[in-house]
Amino acid sequence: MPTISVKRDALFAALGKSYTDEEFQNLCFEFGLELDEVTSEKQMLIKEQGDQAGVGVSEEILYRIDIPANRYDLLCLEGLVNGILVFQGKKNPPLYKTKKYEDCYSLHLTPATAQIRPYAVAAVLKGVTFTKESYNSFIDLQDKLHQNICRKRTLVAIGTHDLDTIQGPFVYDALPPHEIKFRALNQTQEMTAPELMELYSSHAQLKQYLNIIKDSPVYPVIKDKNGVVLSMPPIINGERSKITLNTKNVFIECTATDLTKAIIVLDTIVCMFSEYCSNKYEIQQCKVFAPDGTYELYPQLQYREETINVEKANKYIGISESGSQLASLLSRMCLVTSQAEDELRVRVPPTRHDVIHACDLYEDIAIAYGYNRIERRAAHTATAGAQAPLSKLSEALRRECAHAGYTEALTFTLCSRDDIATKLGVKIEDVPAVHISNPKTLEFQVVRTVLLPGLLKTLAANKKMPLPLKLFEISDVVLKDANAETGARNERRLCGVYCGRAAGFQLVHGLLDRAMALLRAPWHRQRGYYLRQCDDPAYFPGRCAEVLLHNQVIGKIGVIHPNVLNAFDLTNPCSAVEITIEPFL
Repeated sequence: MPTISVKRDALFAALGKSYTDEEFQNLCFEFGLELDEVTSEKQMLIKEQGDQAGVGVSEEILYRIDIPANRYDLLCLEGLVNGILVFQGKKNPPLYKTKKYEDCYSLHLTPATAQIRPYAVAAVLKGVTFTKESYNSFIDLQDKLHQNICRKRTLVAIGTHDLDTIQGPFVYDALPPHEIKFRALNQTQEMTAPELMELYSSHAQLKQYLNIIKDSPVYPVIKDKNGVVLSMPPIINGERSKITLNTKNVFIECTATDLTKAIIVLDTIVCMFSEYCSNKYEIQQCKVFAPDGTYELYPQLQYREETINVEKANKYIGISESGSQLASLLSRMCLVTSQAEDELRVRVPPTRHDVIHACDLYEDIAIAYGYNRIERRAAHTATAGAQAPLSKLSEALRRECAHAGYTEALTFTLCSRDDIATKLGVKIEDVPAVHISNPKTLEFQVVRTVLLPGLLKTLAANKKMPLPLKLFEISDVVLKDANAETGARNERRLCGVYCGRAAGFQLVHGLLDRAMALLRAPWHRQRGYYLRQCDDPAYFPGRCAEVLLHNQVIGKIGVIHPNVLNAFDLTNPCSAVEITIEPFL
């Protein structure tokens, strides 16, 4: 589910009303969204990059809002405001219209493009007036679409250009890399395509897109009639056609491997920002010529009509409303609806590509009606189910650990590399950890391989509590496994930690014995479990042992090493036990 960040003051100004955080959270819930966090740009940078990153950064309040993955029309401030105002009945849904094409804005595809990105669509926004805020929103929407429906530019790549700096008609071609040479965005000199690929191989944002075309014998390129390079999708645009705050006419092109996705992306961008055009909500069409000479006009901005039955809609949702009331509810969701006897005729706009079935319309009726207003009732059908054996075993162990005087903790599945490596006295290279490819914060870089760090961090956050502290957790860890289908596997574990004036090794040993007794594993070297001394940098030398079941290692128990305690900012001695419980199934 994508998350957008909008400035609170700008949002309230556009909505024409100020809200408290709680009031806006309730409004989001009613509209089918969720206010995830109230923060600031400074707080976000400090969380992601450390204290120094926040120096001189704005402290203006930001709302981070979770958007449904298929609601591309809500991924920017313009779309969000429009949707909320229509939902509140303060405005009518916009009516988007196209302006007849002009031949000078045509886009011609060459046969070579079939080798790499065979589709392209285009449009023009005329008489645009950008402010700093709307310009930033324009750029941010492209980024959100790239990460979402465009699948990190593999399916669709968006290019936006200042139309007044270039001349159509335009050509979309695919050329050998050494034949492409231009001045890329924010660069001071011209470079060939291989030089640009080398330059961006260390670029924080662009390096992730290089592999899309890196091994291809030809690279896609878009030029104007004078040979000026507009872009080399999906990597970078040209400096010549760069969009600025002074741009008045915008040429938008989308190259793609999926034509349907390209049409959705183009419709979304032009509809959201056509409100800034001199003729509001009017978009200039472009002729896009295929290699065989045939052409299509884009954007199509198709309005289509869907028909649903009133009785069926009420039955599916569990309500009893008149047809006129259901039509009013759908109209609040930007779906203009009229009633014809016992049917509803719904006009689906080009911004609502998420509506593909009658069920989508039923969902929007339920959102507008209010899920909390739907009467609870018993299910009409009876089904039988049961807990998975592992879940049943975990629940039983949780109860017994609580009976033993331990308090359950639930810690994050993601953690930092230091938490599972450096702080425990091992190298990250020696840990079979699954790494996050693009971690957003330093706290969440890998999936945990042990439960112990999470409990030690919980102890550190509760140092003011009276001693002793006894915590346990029964959860999954994730380990790299070349034999697994996904390259990694989950493993359910039990971890208990004791923190007091003394290490309390005998107490965690008692927890282990109690768990083993409940699991019907006797203390026996052949037929049950036993301990074997071992060395582990996380535990005090000579105070650490492996737990073996039927001569197979299933965990460790011991006194935590002072270096580990210091790393987690703990001052009192601790003991811990951690075992996997899956062998007992």
